[in-house]
Amino acid sequence: MESASIAAHGAGHADDHEHHGPPEAHQSARIDRTVLGILLFILSEIMLFGAFFAAYFFLRVVADPEAWPPPGIELPVLIAGINTAVLVSSSFTVHYALEAIKHNNHRGLKLGLTMTWLLGATFLFIQINEYAHIGFTPRDGAFGSIFFSLTGLHGAHVFVGMLLLTFANIRAYRGHFGPDQKDHLGVEVPSIYWHFVDIMWIIVFLAIYVI
Repeated sequence: MESASIAAHGAGHADDHEHHGPPEAHQSARIDRTVLGILLFILSEIMLFGAFFAAYFFLRVVADPEAWPPPGIELPVLIAGINTAVLVSSSFTVHYALEAIKHNNHRGLKLGLTMTWLLGATFLFIQINEYAHIGFTPRDGAFGSIFFSLTGLHGAHVFVGMLLLTFANIRAYRGHFGPDQKDHLGVEVPSIYWHFVDIMWIIVFLAIYVI
């Protein structure tokens, strides 16, 4: 009996030392594949915006600093500033929506997503109205070309973000989301993308309208 006990004890120690290599990562420490995918996509989008910003500042340096924007072109800084406030506000509402569903607050989720969508639509409406009354076109020299290219690129990203928010809103009103991460990825992914769009606009606003 004693020898059997010693053998069993030794086997237990052998099992303790059987595992080699680094410990397995805790489930909560792992990044979901969908979240990782959107982060990598955003990284590629940052490179795209970086190319447009490089073109903008190159043209600005090559051009006469005193003539940028060219004479006769007056940018609506106040309107763009209001639009910036609208879009920045939408970052808070989409964050509210995500936090709401994490706490199983479906009413807060619906409110946050709906408000975010409406703020995004307001931003696009103001920008389109700005295009209609700004007084120059993409054909009016280098400034006109890069202005519409950079702001238009961002506007296209806002539109894509609104499509994601539309799907999220539909699913939210159908009760598809829950407090577990795997059950609200359909909210988390659009919110990450939306924050990226907001940050990009702040940089666009500062580069074109302020600096």
